[in-house]
This record gives sequence, structure tokens and C-alpha cells, in this order.
Amino acid sequence: MVKLFVGLGNPGKEYERTRHNVGFMVIDELSRRFQVSLDQAKFKGIFGIGTVGGEKVILCKPLTYMNLSGECVRPLMDYYRIDVEDIIVVYDDLDLPTGTIRLRPKGSAGGHNGMKSLIHHLGTDHFKRIRIGIDRPQNGMKVTDYVLGRFTEEEMTKIETAIQKSADACEKWLSTPFIQVMNEFN
Repeated sequence: MVKLFVGLGNPGKEYERTRHNVGFMVIDELSRRFQVSLDQAKFKGIFGIGTVGGEKVILCKPLTYMNLSGECVRPLMDYYRIDVEDIIVVYDDLDLPTGTIRLRPKGSAGGHNGMKSLIHHLGTDHFKRIRIGIDRPQNGMKVTDYVLGRFTEEEMTKIETAIQKSADACEKWLSTPFIQVMNEFN
């Protein structure tokens, strides 16, 4: 059995450390912790395979741009025969305060285009997810500009904590039922 961790984001230097890329930031933290290099490029993404506590894991960052994330994840799951119960997706959420994390076993896309793509390509919304709050834009700023913008210093402090907590939750899921992980981290 393989556990797949997917972080949503956009590829390229210009998007690094933007609000929309918190999913990528969690995968980078897991890569560091698990000592799993993201050294494979296939299925329109980059990923790494390793073993953590006897459990085989795959860490993945789709390189399709956010709105087409499912085009990477579905073929990767098919190739490695990963069941939808064995994936967790980490992504940004405008409806949560900055730095808040929420774990859910399933749910709608909630207006998030990356999640819409995943739900479409996986044919279900019954997969685990960790939402990381980035809050909503203020002063009439366009959502697109906001999510593609960088965090303020104050926000970054909260986001760093959320990244660590999200990575902790992912790590815990390797040895603990997800419902218990949810109870602990929500």
C-alpha cells in the first residue's frame, strides 16, 4: 500500500512562496522531514518515493498549474495503483483565517479550481484534504492578485506554523486513522 501526499500550487519561480502555493510548501517540508527527494518528473508533475516508518510514500507537486491539478494526480494514482482512500491533498483556502488548518475526509471544491480539477479527474470528492487558511483579500483587491501575491511578514509567521502543523498531521496519518488525526489537529 502506498500513501500519496499531494500539495497544490503553481510551478515556477514567480509563484514560489505565494498564497496559492502553501500546498507546495507543505510537500517541501515533508520532503525535508522524510528525506524523500522530489527527483522524478512524470505525469505532468514532480514527485519522490520513499519509505517512512515502514510505509511507502509518494510526495507530489503537480506542475500543470493549479486549475489542471487532476491531470497530474489521476495518472500518477493509476500507475502506482493508489486507492483514493490513500491520498491526502494540501491546499490554500480563502474561507479560513490565515494560518488556520482544517482536515476533512471529503467535501466539495468550495470554489477552489485545483480541487474542482481533482474532483473531476478522480470522479469523487471522497478524498482526504488539509486546507490551510490564507484569508480573503481586503480593500477590493482581486482574488487572483491576492492568491498569487506573497504573504506579509506577519502572515508568514502564521503560515510557517500552519506548514509545520500540516506536515505533523500528514506524518501522524502514516500510523493513525485519519479520524483521530482530524480530532487532534482541527
